[in-house]
Amino acid sequence: MSSSSSSLAAAAARKRALTEQRFSELSPALSPEVVKALKGGGFRRCTPVQAAAIPLLLSHKDVAVDAATGSGKTLAFVVPVVEILRRRPSPPKPHEVLGIIISPTRELSSQIYNVAQPFFATLKGVSSMLLVGGFDIKAELKKLEEEGANILVGTPGKLFDVMERLDTLNYKNLEILILDEADRLLDLGFQKQITSIISKLPKLRRTGLFSATQTEAVKELAKAGLRNPVRVEVKTEVKPTGKGGAQQELGPSKTPLGLRLEYMICEASNKSSQLVDFLVQNNGNKIMVYFATCACVDYWAIVLPLLDSLKGSPIIPYHGKMKQGPREKALASFSALSSGILVCTDVAARGLDIPHVDLIVQYDPPQDPNVFIHRAGRTARYDQEGDAIVFLLPKEDTYVEFLKRRGVPLTERECSTNAVDIVPQIRSAALEDRNVMEKGLTAFVSFVRAYKEHHCSYIFSWKDLEIGRLGMEYGLLQIPSMPEVKHHSLSLEGFTPVKDVDVTKIKYKDKAREKQRQKTLKRKAEELALRPEIEKRRKAPEKPEKPKRKKTGKQRQAVQTKEDMDELANEYRLLKKLKRGVIDEDEYEKLTGFGESDDDDSSDGGDSDLDERKERGNKVLKKIKQKGKAKGSRRFEGRSKQKTRRR
Repeated sequence: MSSSSSSLAAAAARKRALTEQRFSELSPALSPEVVKALKGGGFRRCTPVQAAAIPLLLSHKDVAVDAATGSGKTLAFVVPVVEILRRRPSPPKPHEVLGIIISPTRELSSQIYNVAQPFFATLKGVSSMLLVGGFDIKAELKKLEEEGANILVGTPGKLFDVMERLDTLNYKNLEILILDEADRLLDLGFQKQITSIISKLPKLRRTGLFSATQTEAVKELAKAGLRNPVRVEVKTEVKPTGKGGAQQELGPSKTPLGLRLEYMICEASNKSSQLVDFLVQNNGNKIMVYFATCACVDYWAIVLPLLDSLKGSPIIPYHGKMKQGPREKALASFSALSSGILVCTDVAARGLDIPHVDLIVQYDPPQDPNVFIHRAGRTARYDQEGDAIVFLLPKEDTYVEFLKRRGVPLTERECSTNAVDIVPQIRSAALEDRNVMEKGLTAFVSFVRAYKEHHCSYIFSWKDLEIGRLGMEYGLLQIPSMPEVKHHSLSLEGFTPVKDVDVTKIKYKDKAREKQRQKTLKRKAEELALRPEIEKRRKAPEKPEKPKRKKTGKQRQAVQTKEDMDELANEYRLLKKLKRGVIDEDEYEKLTGFGESDDDDSSDGGDSDLDERKERGNKVLKKIKQKGKAKGSRRFEGRSKQKTRRR
């Protein structure tokens, strides 16, 4: 597109995006200070959402605003906040909180705070503070306790934490509460914090609920936090261009006026090559490329700069698992560029106002279809023009009709026939650097698992994934062993493994990292060699025996009595055998332990000893008989007593 035609298109987009309503002519009228600040920022005419929402909030109405992303929602609530506080009869006390603005992410909160600063500066004696994660909570609490704040801008988690810990702030006279990107606030699990914050605020206040998509959860929140809200729904009319330049009919859309939406259907094995070809065609533009997971961002952020066709292009990664410092640095670096590529996740899909983004590429469609609009809305913001494209697999083509029914029409773009196959280059990089190989495997696994979590599972069915072609798309050397592949019959067709390669011998390019890996391998080998066979089996340790309890006197006496009776019974049996002639006297003596010893002197007095033993045996016999009779008599007595009781 030539510069003259692009400037004309931009002018046409600005004309369509703005109304004839001027900020200086709004009713109720804005203060001269605010109008001056608007003119200083280049804002003279209102967008539809600003023209509708600002007068309502200034007229003591609660509003629930549903407007396309990039339509100027931030000014639609910042201006009323400033005007409402300006109209107070007296300046606020230092610890008197009059306005709160809540948004889902620290980046969006920081952006709102920076946009609002020129307007907050027009308020005399009013202070503001940004409350987001990544900063020292103790220092923030100390500052709030000493200096106070009248306007709080921040994320729900941090605001909730501050309100729970600090008692010095006074919320009784709060004038206005703003919930920006309300649907995202609930999606991220802030329902509990939002409810707690609202419970601490007075009911007589003005509340604004702003979002590009109104979900059921948002409607429930509106019922709980708003009093008879006025619903503001701003839809744009678009004239999409079909194939061959044919014009389609006008229709309602949730996307900005200057945004052109396209889709491309291509095979998984060819998808990455089509992406690179598309980026090369748009070299010199400012582009954001969305991937499904943080691991995918990390992988493509190191792979894309290695490709011949993209060498020298600035490629910046940005995702939620990065630390706050690097995240802010990445965002600032990309914002400052006139051309470059930001590879990111959905953390960059909401509310971020990055200047002059020309093109949005949704390489992986979002899990939540509502996010599609927010991703695309990073371009064509306010009164600018922009393009967005989504890459789809052949089995995902029904997603186009699904989006159309939701007011997001797309036109098809044909796959490039001249795209260079980049898979050999990726595999070559993986063979040279273990880091590339490992990040590729991690990204592949994370993508498959993220695909399983799609909200539109009837369109994005993970069991229909062609794992083989997907592996080629990522330039893998081999398909990783994962449960989704092992236990399900996912197609491995289209994958060509690299032959004669031992992946365990692939080294890191980073020498320090490779040295550490070799040390780890050596240590593991030594541990394995020294480990005995018994440890390998990991036999369960035997349970220690429980200590025996000491017997009582009664128990010991019973044991002793039993032993004595057993001994007597044994002697009685032997005596009976002796009397019957089964054993002779010598054998009887031996068995009873009274046999002659080996000494010669022990033979004297043998007859008298025998008589004694016989006499003892008779006594034993008599004793046993008496014991038996006693037992019998006790049994008889017991029975007779039972009979007596029955009678």
